[in-house]
Formats: sequence, C-alpha cells, structure tokens
Amino acid sequence: MRLTSLLPLFRPALPLILGLSLGCSLSLLRVSWSQGNGDESCMDVGESRGLPHNHGHLGAGAEAGELGDNKEYEPRIVPYYKDPNKPHKKVLRTRYIHTELGIRDRLFVGVLTSKATLNTLAVSVNRTVAHHFSRLVYFTGFRNTKIPHGMQIVSHGDDRPVWLMYRTIQYIYEHYGNEFDWFYLTQDNTYTEAERIKSLISHLSINSDLYLGRAEEFIGGDLDSRYCHGGYGYVLSRSVLIKLQQYLDSCRNDILSARPDEWLGRCIIDFVGIGCIDKHKDVHYRSFQLGKNTDPDKEDSGEFTKAFTVHLVSDPTLMYRLHRRFSELELEKTYREIKELQMEIRNLSKLTPDEEMGATWPIGINPPFKPKTRFEVLSWDYFTEEQIYSCVEGSPKCELSGVNKADVSDIVETAMRQLNERYQPLLHFRKRQLLNGYRRFDPTRGMEYTLDLVLDAHTQKGYSRPIAKRVSLLRPLGSVEIIPMPYVTEATRVQVILPLTVHEQDFVGNFLEAYSMNALDLHDNVLLTFLFIYDPFDAQRVSQNDIFASVKSSIAEIEKRYTDVKIPWISVKTDVPSQIKIMDIISKKHPVDALFFIANVWTEINGEFLNRCRMNTINNWQVFFPIHFQEYNPAIVYREQQTPSSAEFVKDGHFDRRTFGEACFFNSDYMAARTKMAADILDNDEMLEIMEVYDVFIKYSGLHVFRPVEPALVQKYSYRTCNPRLSEELYHRCMLSNLEGLASRSQLALAMFEQEQANST
Repeated sequence: MRLTSLLPLFRPALPLILGLSLGCSLSLLRVSWSQGNGDESCMDVGESRGLPHNHGHLGAGAEAGELGDNKEYEPRIVPYYKDPNKPHKKVLRTRYIHTELGIRDRLFVGVLTSKATLNTLAVSVNRTVAHHFSRLVYFTGFRNTKIPHGMQIVSHGDDRPVWLMYRTIQYIYEHYGNEFDWFYLTQDNTYTEAERIKSLISHLSINSDLYLGRAEEFIGGDLDSRYCHGGYGYVLSRSVLIKLQQYLDSCRNDILSARPDEWLGRCIIDFVGIGCIDKHKDVHYRSFQLGKNTDPDKEDSGEFTKAFTVHLVSDPTLMYRLHRRFSELELEKTYREIKELQMEIRNLSKLTPDEEMGATWPIGINPPFKPKTRFEVLSWDYFTEEQIYSCVEGSPKCELSGVNKADVSDIVETAMRQLNERYQPLLHFRKRQLLNGYRRFDPTRGMEYTLDLVLDAHTQKGYSRPIAKRVSLLRPLGSVEIIPMPYVTEATRVQVILPLTVHEQDFVGNFLEAYSMNALDLHDNVLLTFLFIYDPFDAQRVSQNDIFASVKSSIAEIEKRYTDVKIPWISVKTDVPSQIKIMDIISKKHPVDALFFIANVWTEINGEFLNRCRMNTINNWQVFFPIHFQEYNPAIVYREQQTPSSAEFVKDGHFDRRTFGEACFFNSDYMAARTKMAADILDNDEMLEIMEVYDVFIKYSGLHVFRPVEPALVQKYSYRTCNPRLSEELYHRCMLSNLEGLASRSQLALAMFEQEQANST
C-alpha cells in the first residue's frame, strides 16, 4: 500500500532513472570489449595520447619513444621561398568574385532587327522589356552610325537572314558563352512578356540540353523533327550552344534554307541531336498569334492572357498597347494574390492566442516600430491644410508647400475615396475641413497618417449632417531594390582644389598641416592645387607686395620636406570670385578624367573622407556634395568651461546645410553640364555670379546629385567673411551660415539669460 502511494512521486523521474541505468550498462559492456585478450601489453594513457591503436604485441626491441617519433599526423610549416632565378609573376585577381568562382548570370536576351525597323519596332521593344533583363543586345546586318540612345547594337555587315543568324550565334558564343546559362532569341516584331520568360527560365535546370519554343514542322521534312519558330522566340541552353558552335561552319556550307529559324533548327537537329519542344517536364512555352484585326484591349482568351510572346506586331503603337494590356493583367493577378494572402493571414490569426487582435494593420505589413528607450521614440508631425509645424530650418511653423502640400492633398483624397468605397451606397461623404493631421515616418513600414476630418454625410434619402471622423492611413514602403551601379575603386587619384582669397590665408597653416599628416605621410593618391584669387588692385602690386607670399613660402617648405611632392598653384584676377568662373579655369588645366575635390581652407583632409569621395563619385552617373559638420563657437558653448579635445556631435556643432562649397565630381561631367549651360547664358555673365557648381549639376545634367551629411568632414569654428559682391542669395546664405554656426538655440538662450542676469546685478 505504501509502495503504491510512493509510485506517483517517482513517476516523473522514471525516464531519467531508466536512461542512467541503460547508459551505465552499455559503458560496462564497452569496457569489456575494448580490453580484448588478457595477454596484450598495456600502455599508460598519457603516453598513448595521439598515437594510433595497435592491437598486436610490441616487439622486444621496440620502445615507446619510437612510436612517439611518428610525424605523420603533426602539422608542418612550409616557409615561403622565392626563387631569385625566376621572374616574379604578379597575380591578377578578377574584378568580380562571381567571375572567379565561375558563377554565371541566368539569362541573355538577343533581338534580331533590321534597317527598316531599328528606329521603330526595335525601340519599342527596348522601352518595354529592357529594364527587365540584365543584358539585352540587338543584332542587325547593316552598319549605321546613327544608333538609338540606350541600346546595345551589334552590326554584322551583311543583312542576309541566314548569314545574320549564323553570325549572331557565333557572336553570342564568343562574347557571352561563359557568362550566361540560358539564351533567349527573338525578333523585333514580337512582344515578350519579360517577367514570364524570367519565371520560365527559373524553373529550368542548367544540366539539360534544351531547345524550347513554338515547335513547327519542316516543309516537306520529317514529321518527328521540328524547329522553333523565330517569330515567337526560343530558348537555348548553354550546353546546346557549346555543342553547336563547332559545327556552325558546316551548317552554313551544307544546310540550305531561306528561313533563319529553319536553318538553325536543322543545324541543331543534325549536330546536337535534339529538336524543338514546347513542353519540358511541367514547363510549357506559351505563345499567341496576333490576328490582323485583333484588339489587345478586348482580347481575353486564355491563350492570349497566358502567353509568353505575341507575334506578329506590326507597329510600335501596337507594341505599347500590348505592353499596357499585359501590365494590367499582371497587376490584376498581383492584387488578387494580395487579397488571397490577406484573407489567409486573417483566418490564421484567429488560431493565435491573441485571435484577430494578433494580426497587424494593414494585413501583411510589418507591425509598428516599438522603441526600447525614450531616445528611439518616433515623433509625429502636426499639419493642417495650410501649415505644417515641423520645419527644416527649425521654425515652429511654416507654410505647407511643395512636396509636403502634394503629400497632404493626396492622402486626404485617398481617405475620402476609401471612405466612400466602404460606406456606399448607404452613405456618401464630402470633405468640409481637415481639423488635425499627424504623420510620422516608421522605417520598418512606411509613412503613417492620422487625420481628423469634418465631413458632410449624405444618405440615400437626401438627408445630410456634418460628422467628425478620425481615419488612419499608411503609405507602405515598396520592396527593397538593389540598383546596379558602375564599378568604382579606391585607387583613383583625387585632385584637391583649394581656392584662396586674401581673407582666408591666415588659416592655410592648419590646412597644410592636416594635409601633410593625413595624405602625404600616408602616401595617399592625392594631388593638391592652390588657386590664388587676386582682386584687381592686389594683382597690380603683386611684383612689389605679393599678398600670398607667406602661403607660397609654406608651400615651398612642404615641397622641401617631401621631395617627391609638387604643389602647383594658379593665379586668377577677379573682383567677383564665383565658383563657376573658378571652375572653368581649373577644368581647362586638368585632364578630362580628373576627379576633383573642391575644398576650402577650413577643410581637414583625411583618408576616410577621400575614400568616400572616390566611392560616391561615379563618372557619368553621380556627383557628391557632402554636408560638413561645423563646430560651434567654443566661446559661447563652453564659456568658462574647458574646451574638450574632440567635438561631441549634435551638442558641439551641426551639419551646415547652407554651404555648397565642398564637392567631388569628374571633370568630364562638369564639362558636359557646362556645355549645356552655355546655350542659356550666352552673353549674360551675371548668371555665372548668382549660380554655384551645385546649381549647374542640378539644372544642366541628368546625373544623380548625392548630398548626404558627412561626419568625416569636420570644420573648426571660424567666422567667414562674406563677399558682398556676390549675388544677394549667396551673400544671404553665407550670413545665415555664420549666424547658425554660433551655437544651438538652447545654448544661445542660456547665454542671453546669463548675460541679462549679469547686467541686472
């Protein structure tokens, strides 16, 4: 009875007891097996560690030390030895790692075009599908100097159809055979649904020999052998291309055909041994033949809506209509899939512990960001239809204009449209007034809005009354897209240009000291050029009294200290030292491919920023205008306290958005933008005085102007002398930069409060 009462107490520990017992039993059995025969010699555990087991007897003359000398399993250090008699070979690494690893891109697309359709149908093909494919090349038989913009065209010099196909296959193998796994060829009178072709390729194995397209029978030939009709496009695997290339000359000489697609199909059948198929396992190649009077907007047959390619397209307008129609079909399909997923998420959320409250709003969007500390709280911006209460310049209130006004108008219209869609036909709303508006940017989901609206609600019977309603909306972030960028390197030489006026020469010593320590001592690939700006009066007296004599002597000392360094200078005479006039002189005296960094005398050159200048400046793509960090006036910030050695960001300074003097760009990009600007200014030299280099790139170049804050570019506080001869806008901006660089609002308020207290006492 007592045993029965104790059994429930030991039941939870019963598996543990059984496991320990079984483990002990197995360990005892293993010990008895490993001991073997009793006459085997025993070795000390410490002596046998790391040695191979030997179940035989040790010989009479053998000693344990002989076994310990076995070096088979010990690591060996092989020292590097360079043969002095052999020339040293430099190891060249590939530019991209996927080249070194042998990783190939997925799909190459080639389009066959002609002289008559290059500027019409081929251009329409390029505009509809070029942004979907990583490599799209057009092949033609004639040579023409006028090539449409943004198209890569290969001219073979012979427009015979079969010869064009022969040279195209040969060219693709020689130039792209090792870069791609699949090759899709089509004609310029064929519309291609790019995303469906990419999806088709993603379901194919690269190990198979495949010739996939719309299979057609040869005229008067074998019924079992088929070729792929060129008008509907076809897919070739890389393995087929490799096997085919060695027989291309034989096919050209032996196979007679008027149609290039038939010629290629016969060549593949004869020498590779496979024919065209329109189905491979569960993958179907779907195409549609466009009738003469077919209207794409009204065509809704399954063969059309599921087609990968459509042939025959007669003109560019029809190509664009087809693209619009298939884009609408894809959007409808996407919206339908989104609704199905939202419904599935809503149904599954009922099974969670929080039930329907566990689903986030909107369905499928990330939940709102939850701050862990008070410093991570996302602030809301308040706005009305006329004003916004969070301004860039720090003002408490400013007029709602520009993109902010467009954003508010769009979100209010969206709110009204969705309210009417939800409550119709019972109610119809009309906006009377926006009482309150709030918005904040959540980096995990997008821009959130909360609107308090005063509405006029109208019923079906004609009754109406004003009501107040609060709505919440979200403008979600789109999917993250990796934008392909041109190749850049940190080995590019940076040409530092330092314009210098008479008011700035007192700060040259600090600039040269930082340049020597961070660039010359580290042997960075940097070249410095001074630009001395004389006014007309000082230029006349330069032989008697050179105002920049002390600076030139400092340059001579640097060149004497670093014997392999030369610091050239250029002298300019002008009473209005505008950026564009200065840059015109610099541009003419440097090569086209020079990378400029326009600095000022307060810039502290360092390697981190120079590398960022190299990486963020891309020739014919992007220019770099960094926003430097400007330290506040230490006399106001610290007053009677000791100034710290390094600035504490946000507290001891700010990013000066008023200045555009520091910039990185290529000389070729500036020359191209300046050429476009010349047609506008003509003889109006006043425009050169009211504009900066930043304005030139914004207005006269299609380049991306990158203007981020740059923490590696720090400037000590100094009061800048603003030139009143410049334009009113530039002078006003310079004065604002000086005033905002004194201290923060709170620091200025504290200084004024202490000053008032001191005056009152």
